[in-house]
Amino acid sequence: MPNAVAYLMLLIWPAVCLVLFRTQKVERAIVWSILGGYLLLPPLAEFNLPLVPAMDKVSIPNLSVLAILVFATAHQVRLWPESRIARVLVVLFIFGAIPTVLTNPEPIIFEVLRDADPILFLVDALPGQSVRDIGSVLIGQALTIVPFLVARQFLNSETGLRELLLALAVGATAYSVPSFLEMQVSPVVNIWVYGFFQHSFEQTIRAGGFRPIVFLPHGLWLALLVCTAAMAAATLARLAAPVDRWKAVLWTVYLMVFLLACKSAASIAYGMVLVPIVYLAPRRWLILLATLFALVAVTYPMLRNLHLIPTDEVVAKVATVNPNRAQSLEYRFLNEEQLLERAAEKPAFGWSGWGRSLVRDPETAEILTIPDGRWIIVFGSFGWLGYIAEFGLLALPLVLMGIYALRHREAELSPYIGAVAMILGTTLLDMLLNATLTPFTWLTAGAVLGYVERVNPRKAAMPRHALRSRPVLGQKRDAASRSIM
Repeated sequence: MPNAVAYLMLLIWPAVCLVLFRTQKVERAIVWSILGGYLLLPPLAEFNLPLVPAMDKVSIPNLSVLAILVFATAHQVRLWPESRIARVLVVLFIFGAIPTVLTNPEPIIFEVLRDADPILFLVDALPGQSVRDIGSVLIGQALTIVPFLVARQFLNSETGLRELLLALAVGATAYSVPSFLEMQVSPVVNIWVYGFFQHSFEQTIRAGGFRPIVFLPHGLWLALLVCTAAMAAATLARLAAPVDRWKAVLWTVYLMVFLLACKSAASIAYGMVLVPIVYLAPRRWLILLATLFALVAVTYPMLRNLHLIPTDEVVAKVATVNPNRAQSLEYRFLNEEQLLERAAEKPAFGWSGWGRSLVRDPETAEILTIPDGRWIIVFGSFGWLGYIAEFGLLALPLVLMGIYALRHREAELSPYIGAVAMILGTTLLDMLLNATLTPFTWLTAGAVLGYVERVNPRKAAMPRHALRSRPVLGQKRDAASRSIM
């Protein structure tokens, strides 16, 4: 159970966000309000209020940023995307939850001695959805994409893109201190600070040591954070002034060492391949590679639903290289098959929440499957409509960016856009394996979409400062003398 400190942190975070907006430029305030909440606030702890979604480490920072921008700043907040496709997807993402709720009114009953009427031996039940749940679901969906909509307007400039990269690299570097501690003594930081452990302790044990987790949902989330942070640091090194470049290179190397210590095979593989590419490749190549990742992330679940992926052949091929990995992959495929069969019972709109989409024992209610990839979770909960809306919103910015890069080969591109696109593309690729969708992912997607819209002639320049007061940090400097920090 979370302690009083956990709930106190949730309560004071809106005030922290307000201080950020009072002292920093708007780009930095937005990024750190959302990323800082994700890194520092307690997982699982939440305030459950009637008729509204749970207030937790995701919804509280998102709501705080939106409220401050609307009511405490001089900015005209324009959340509506210019892209027609993006507008349709936003509407589907928010309001597509209505048919999901309306098509799931029945509770799911678990009982022993079935067909023993008139006597029923109830074990457990999952509640059905009702009309009164619609408001909560709609608010929850709207709050989820606040970072996407806000970033589209305020993080679409070179300043905003750089703030994203800088915050990610700085945040991961700061996280290395408690992470290296957890590698030595075990994942105890969340217990020390917030009074509980947020996941299965067994999954933190790896290769004779421990995978750090700190305040995140799982060690895999932390490893992906560090991987993308190394990409960000590599970009800052590439663009730093000659006098500062060696510092940024060392920074990148440090984050790569941190990544190796996280002991997550997928993230390590991403980092070893992609960090050098981010440092060396032209920005257009990065954009096109990120677009390819997005297309793979979108099409794989579709092909998997249609049973067009030769899973047996894939497992056999992997077994020739690493039998242990093949066994893990086979288990993952088996889980996906069972969950897809469950999702196929309600393919259009899904099973909604409360764990209704999971495969359970009909008598004991014990969960028999573990949903790993984000795509399978979305399919089960919101069906095809929800999948198209969510993955469409995340992939569309990269597709539009890729099309722009191909059509306008001579156009000048921001030196930061390639790295931000790669971070988004890598996260989308990882979401095939894990449910690593975070508020920062939505920030990167919104920033890329905003940048694509911004290159149109009709786009107006965004204001630089959060409030009327003068910012303390982040003063604009000449590019030739810009420090990496």
